[in-house]
Amino acid sequence: MRSPKPASGVLYLHGFNSGSASPKAALMRAACERLSLPCATPQLSHRPEQALAEAEACLDELGRAPMVVGSSMGGFLATLIAERHDLPAALINPAVAPARLVVSWVGEAFVNPYSGERFRVEEAHRRALEALTPERVRPRRYLLLLGTADETLDARDAWAFYRGAASILHPAGDHGFSALADYLPAILAHGGHALPSGTVATQC
Repeated sequence: MRSPKPASGVLYLHGFNSGSASPKAALMRAACERLSLPCATPQLSHRPEQALAEAEACLDELGRAPMVVGSSMGGFLATLIAERHDLPAALINPAVAPARLVVSWVGEAFVNPYSGERFRVEEAHRRALEALTPERVRPRRYLLLLGTADETLDARDAWAFYRGAASILHPAGDHGFSALADYLPAILAHGGHALPSGTVATQC
């Protein structure tokens, strides 16, 4: 589902234990700068409910109807925001069942390489993700970008959950989706903006 009018800005949400200084966030900022389009790439908490609140707090600065873009766990958060606020969204290897994903991480300590935050995943983290997970979504609002060789998530889960969404399969693409620069024109087109191919990759 593309907005009747071009998206008024872009909200990019990074994945678990990533950050606003990550390469994908930098690429998104560069693409939006090329289009003089407002862009927010907040540093999100590892706590799901807090991260969601932090992301939603950025919406007002992005105009009447921004597009949400999210990677992995950020794709999950982007889905929640898109459904709550009736916004278009582009999802990069999104986490479909994040509570199931973090089961093996409960009790594990992490250090965020971008913020320096030290934290431990707890059972409360898994429960919060489970409570937030929607039973269904409106597929036509989404653009899916899935790597067929994702080593963390099974692309078939997202393919099934968002059935009916516009989708791009990147052959042999990994979870980090290192080819993101090649797909920025498609992502921005989903928000009603034309980004010439090859105009961003050399900037980051």
